[in-house]
Amino acid sequence: MAMNVGSAGGGEPEVMAEMNTTPLIDVMLVLLIMLIITIPIQLHSVNLNMPTGTPPPPTAPPVVVTIDVDFDGTIFWNGEALASQPALEARLQATAAMADQPEVHLRPNKLVEYAAVARVMASAQRLGVSKLGMVGNEQFIK
Repeated sequence: MAMNVGSAGGGEPEVMAEMNTTPLIDVMLVLLIMLIITIPIQLHSVNLNMPTGTPPPPTAPPVVVTIDVDFDGTIFWNGEALASQPALEARLQATAAMADQPEVHLRPNKLVEYAAVARVMASAQRLGVSKLGMVGNEQFIK
């Protein structure tokens, strides 16, 4: 803010054309304080309705089917070698038709071509197997 000390000449003082902003600033500060007071306090929590008691134990462990793909592309169903891709698809179709589908664990060998594993996964997806998982991935870590 500037301050007028006096005029250079000894004549009449000039009329000040500046607006006094001090009352406006006071009113704005009062309004800001009122706004801060009226805003509700924000709680940084989420109210959840959690179930009470202990959950019932699982009725039975899930049935697990293991599909191994050997380094040369041979497919094993729970340790039993399958003759061809249609034999695998017949077993996958029977598995998908079950009311409570078993978990299918796919365990590829480290040296097998990707195409052989992709064929097994594509067949399982196409035939409707919904519980498919890769097992033994720790062998691929260097």
